Amino acid sequence: MIVGTAGHIDHGKTALVKALTGVDADRLKEEKARGITIDLGYAYSDLGDGRQLGFVDVPGHERFVHNMLAGATGIDAALLVVSSVEGIKPQTIEHLQIVDLLGLDRGIVALTKADLVDDDQILERMAEIETLLSVTALKGAEIVPVSALTGRGVDELKARLLALGESGKGTTGFARLAVDRSFLLTGAGVVVTGTIHAGEIRVDDRLLLSPSGLEARVRSLHAQNRAAQVGRAGERCALNLTGSRLSKDAIRRGDWVISPDLHTPTDRVDVRLSLLGSEGQPLKHWSPVHVHLGSAHVMGRVALLEGERLVPGATGLAQLVLDEKVGALAGDRVILRDPSASRTMAGAAVIDPFGPPRNRRTARRLEELRTLDQADEDVLPGLLRLGSGFVELRRFGQARNLRPADVATLLQSAGGAELDGFGFLADTMAVARTDIVETLTAFHRDKPDAPGLQPERLRVALPWRWPIPVFKVLLDQEIKAKKVTVDGPYLRLPGHSLKLGARDEALWRKVAADLQRERFKPPRVRDFATTYSVAEVDMRRLLQRLARVGQVVEVAPDQYFLRPVVAEMIAIANDFGRDFTAAEFRDQLDNGRKVAILILEFFDRHGITIRRGDFRRTAPQKLEQYGPLPKPADTVAASGG
Repeated sequence: MIVGTAGHIDHGKTALVKALTGVDADRLKEEKARGITIDLGYAYSDLGDGRQLGFVDVPGHERFVHNMLAGATGIDAALLVVSSVEGIKPQTIEHLQIVDLLGLDRGIVALTKADLVDDDQILERMAEIETLLSVTALKGAEIVPVSALTGRGVDELKARLLALGESGKGTTGFARLAVDRSFLLTGAGVVVTGTIHAGEIRVDDRLLLSPSGLEARVRSLHAQNRAAQVGRAGERCALNLTGSRLSKDAIRRGDWVISPDLHTPTDRVDVRLSLLGSEGQPLKHWSPVHVHLGSAHVMGRVALLEGERLVPGATGLAQLVLDEKVGALAGDRVILRDPSASRTMAGAAVIDPFGPPRNRRTARRLEELRTLDQADEDVLPGLLRLGSGFVELRRFGQARNLRPADVATLLQSAGGAELDGFGFLADTMAVARTDIVETLTAFHRDKPDAPGLQPERLRVALPWRWPIPVFKVLLDQEIKAKKVTVDGPYLRLPGHSLKLGARDEALWRKVAADLQRERFKPPRVRDFATTYSVAEVDMRRLLQRLARVGQVVEVAPDQYFLRPVVAEMIAIANDFGRDFTAAEFRDQLDNGRKVAILILEFFDRHGITIRRGDFRRTAPQKLEQYGPLPKPADTVAASGG
């Protein structure tokens, strides 16, 4: 278990840690010279039975609260230190507020310097402390009088700390360590230290520094000040890291060493925020604040989501808009301090680390946040029944540090099913599938001469407005089930086809024969109109209708080619297997330079060919834009070769 000290300056925190462990946690020359703790100190007490207590000794001076916060967010229990001589002081109160806002409900109070006061004074101090604790999560915590000088109460305090139990941090998620210190060690290289918040880290693991994204391999590690092969959640670890771009200057306090699966830096974090009752005035929307999350310290603003002001002592939903990206996950605790960093104002618990930049105050979003603000096993059932109707499972797992297998188990328990990375209730999926078919049925009934609907028009016509990626997944399912047919750029029901009147059908048969006979140099619209004594506007309208269903392609204004012929011409261009000229392409088609240029310009516009000066080359990813390419032998046979 990791125990963090808390309390006012010069109340004996460092001396008490030394009495408990034998280690002087003040490691800096300046700390020795000034006799105060400035930065975080670490010490370990080996109990000889395989158990250890790790201590994070924090500075008590108000100027170094930001350092105190860097160490406090990784601890399992608090050791509140109060001098028997001076009693409760300003930093006693602020440190206790921080402990309370971090959600720590395990702790003990050490009443130090007990050798300097009599029993009556100790009882008086204990009564004051009990009153102070009564409105915090440490209400009822034991108070142990101690003296680091005489040793009074030290063994009792150690026993009481052990009785608090082991760390409650879980090892089931992906690895996550908050960096609070980095340095170079001669002969080893870069070393970072911090508390593992989740998962396990093993020697030779390949991890990432976040938010920078730098890759690192664990060369060796120490867990709880001992050489080890694995470090687990709840332990303080020192990691010897190596990487091609890694250096001491590339790592800073506030970074995370994480599994690559968790690398999702964010600068918008949705939280449940609690403003201290001691604040003299309400917190206003868009107030600037100092934000402490993990061991990170960044500036940001508070976007209130349920009003323009939050009164002292109240709790509300908010979004923290940060000046820099940080690593954050659901459940992380955040401390907010005022713009001058002179006092702690509020605390928050992360609900969604990926807050949206828009529509963050809508009724739907607020309902979603209230649903997310629950235990893992309760969240998915609620989310699946919200108006959105789906859950992006990978993002859900990332936000809560859940492995895919754990997400799948929760989804199954919620009565949901996965479809290409999205979770749905069975009823929701059935309704979505029915909506797609019924919307196309209604469209065909109202416009029987139309070829169908383009995908985006179908999406916006559905009763349930699905986001584009979700709609694509649902649509693909219907296409695979052959409930919907893709016909060129259109979607239609399998039984639907373009119905031409008897006159148009007869005319189309003649035109189709001409297009096939002169497939590489087909007549234009006016030529067909003249040949078959049809008004030019009517001939154009017929070919436009046929183009909409993919029977023909308008390669140049008023010049249509059969769709399979376009695929054939693409195959001819691709068969060069190299850069080719317009003249070479013309010779293959034997259709004249003017028409060959029109065809190549059409290919250029659609990305089928890439032009460089007088030369072109086909783009492989675009070759089947107009259907499968015929084999070379088929192309030769079709051209009479």
